[in-house]
Amino acid sequence: MAKNEKQRFSNNININNRKARHEYQFLEKYIAGIQLTGTEIKSIREGKVNLQEGYCYMKKGEMFVKQMHISPYKQGTHYNHEADRERKLLLTKKELDKIESKTNEKGLTLVPIRLFINDRGLAKLEIALAKGKKLYDKREDIKKKDVKRELDRMRM
Repeated sequence: MAKNEKQRFSNNININNRKARHEYQFLEKYIAGIQLTGTEIKSIREGKVNLQEGYCYMKKGEMFVKQMHISPYKQGTHYNHEADRERKLLLTKKELDKIESKTNEKGLTLVPIRLFINDRGLAKLEIALAKGKKLYDKREDIKKKDVKRELDRMRM
């Protein structure tokens, strides 16, 4: 393995969905495995993932994530993956039943909030059961961040 190839692939991947933190209030968080192909995990290790438009949904007792963009692998051949395909999430049956009953409630949705690689080298997706924020909630969060930033400046 070449020296630059070691630098290209990283196990310290931690990709966050900052837009989701602004748009939603998280009620519960779950960690799910992802069913991936060979070139997808290589692109994830390079950090070429976008979670901004992604969302999760239930279909026939299984959970899928859609619109999670994983860029095609540069050195991939004709076996390269499709960038925006839906991917199956791996959770226990108990968790799936619990999530399905909660998503049937009004106003709750599932959003991917973080993609990371665990200690064993497996890609995991942190999903959250979330409720949409109102405009005044978003303004309040922005005010809190500004006040905190000002206090931190004064302490320095």
